[in-house]
Amino acid sequence: MTLHLYNTLTRRKEPFRPLDPDHVRMYVCGPTVYDHAHIGNARPVVVFDVLSRLLRHLYPPPAKVTYVRNITDVDDKIIAKAREKGEDVSTITERTTRMFHQDMAALGALPPDIEPRATGHIPQMIEMIGTLIGGGHAYEADGHVMFSVPSMPGYGRLSKLNRDELVAGARVEVAPYKKDPADFVLWKPSAADQPGWESPWGRGRPGWHLECSAMSKQYLGDTFDIHGGGQDLIFPHHENEIAQSRCANHTGLMASTWVHNGYLMAEGEKMSKSLGNFYTVSDLLAEFPGEAVRLMLLKTHYRQPLDFTRKGVAEAKKDLDRFYGALRAVKEVGASKERLKVKMFDGSTSFPVQVSLEDDLNTPRALSHLHVKLGVLNRADTPEIKLFEKEGLLAAGDLLGLLQQDPEDWFRWQPAGASAIDESEIDSRIADRKRAKAEKDFATADRIRDELEAEGILLEDKPGGVTDWRRK
Repeated sequence: MTLHLYNTLTRRKEPFRPLDPDHVRMYVCGPTVYDHAHIGNARPVVVFDVLSRLLRHLYPPPAKVTYVRNITDVDDKIIAKAREKGEDVSTITERTTRMFHQDMAALGALPPDIEPRATGHIPQMIEMIGTLIGGGHAYEADGHVMFSVPSMPGYGRLSKLNRDELVAGARVEVAPYKKDPADFVLWKPSAADQPGWESPWGRGRPGWHLECSAMSKQYLGDTFDIHGGGQDLIFPHHENEIAQSRCANHTGLMASTWVHNGYLMAEGEKMSKSLGNFYTVSDLLAEFPGEAVRLMLLKTHYRQPLDFTRKGVAEAKKDLDRFYGALRAVKEVGASKERLKVKMFDGSTSFPVQVSLEDDLNTPRALSHLHVKLGVLNRADTPEIKLFEKEGLLAAGDLLGLLQQDPEDWFRWQPAGASAIDESEIDSRIADRKRAKAEKDFATADRIRDELEAEGILLEDKPGGVTDWRRK
């Protein structure tokens, strides 16, 4: 099966055909780093992590996949946060970028191939503005440089908004120096206490939309294959990126395929601190394993609205307990995941999880096939079949970024700050229980088991006198 993706630009699902089959190029809008990442920030990271994993399977070496995700480290929100905290902008951005990386790694997201920062690409932005002015697509006004929307034929094609809707959506800032109400900022002046760079139009800083146009051009070229982000970015951000890039680069398109994930709710309502349903990733990671959060995000198709709930994460953890329990039960059989992946993903075998993902990243269907494979593994009755099904489950999980931990590590996870019994004490008490059973002192053995369960430790007796344990 060929990869099909829903293209926001055309409003239909289309076969994916890279501009260069030897080099697939994808750009995804990254975070504005001024505070902890919330679960709405995490959804696109997980979605496009799955897409990048799939692309690497479909276009293995010698082909190349380049995944670029930026960091916005100059923005009015960052400046406001620095004032609020009484810190330098760079201090805020360095700390929050580090936290973002830690949180996303905990969710199993691989780092992008390139992660450019806006502040490292100011010369490219200034050059692009000069090109736009020279081409009659931008103008200087009252210390600002504005993009002239009427100069761009086809503006609004991505968002499918009419003229009145475009103007209404653009009125973030009422400015008398705009020639047209829909015009937007490319460069703005900076006060002495704000970040700024020297330019032909005075000391200032770039507009948000311009940053992504300059960085995507720098690393992926004038045109590339996939541009991704949240649905909330379609207008004005992505619409404005297209206008800047096409006019500056003299191209008919910026990206061939535009992929957008749906909105996120929390506990059935819009996420809000005042409602008590504003979930940061770091807060969730103090309560749940990151893989459980990831699985909960993948249970809903990426284009659909997602209602994120704590109950849903708890259910996802129970699902993963079953998967890791099955993998723990076959830990004695050897694994050669890489060998099996070559066999499964060489294009000669119809592999249900891969096929599901090739159908516009249908993760719910892929997960249903993963559960089928779990059942087959649990029924396996010979070492050879166990090995094959174990490797198949691991290979399928790898596409989704799941099941890649050691099962023992999974079952030993505990919430941050939990005052739980340590592992050496658990092992000692299991040994005491084993001796009690050997002496037929079953009352003592049962008491030890019950005491451990009361402390959140569940024992699982296996054939051969082996006892595994896991935290609740």
